Amino acid sequence: MQVAVLTFDGFNELDSFIASSLINRCRKDGLEAFITTPAPVVTSMNGVEVTGQRPMEFVTEADVVLVGSGVRTRDVVADDRLISRLTLAPSRQLIGAQCSGALVLARLGLLDGMPACTDRKSRPFVEACDVTVLDAPFHAEGNIATAGGCLASQYLAAWVITRTLGEDAARAVVDYVAPVGENRETVERAMRAVRSGESVLH
Repeated sequence: MQVAVLTFDGFNELDSFIASSLINRCRKDGLEAFITTPAPVVTSMNGVEVTGQRPMEFVTEADVVLVGSGVRTRDVVADDRLISRLTLAPSRQLIGAQCSGALVLARLGLLDGMPACTDRKSRPFVEACDVTVLDAPFHAEGNIATAGGCLASQYLAAWVITRTLGEDAARAVVDYVAPVGENRETVERAMRAVRSGESVLH
């Protein structure tokens, strides 16, 4: 199972790297994430240059697509040529968005009738797309999920791992990266966020 972590120019390092790092702890179980970029090299909001592991067209074959956020996401959604390269299929793919990545899902019509989570700065722009923004860190309906706040990327990763490998696998990954002495509460917080995010409207 392959995960495309969409990463654009101006990306937020926390959003792309936390999700990809947690998911890649499951490589031995057949789940692997790749930083997926529209150009060979992208530069983060803090000037970190990263070479993409997969081209953007990889999203069509990936089992999971996570849309990262950044300071130039509004430029991304305004670029018709760039958006046309994103062909996603929620019927067969898990699709998630981190913070301003919700704007990309909205632009693609994937949030029609569905509320979303995003960060505080992106909230008014997501709401301008006629999407209801929840005051919550994570929300999922079916195969689509959104997370709000940089550190909520752990919830997005936990959701992906839970949906593909099961809750025990997600718990093991979060436990491994949890601050020493805070393992149990960190794991329970993550799994509670995933469970409540999937049931908030059900």
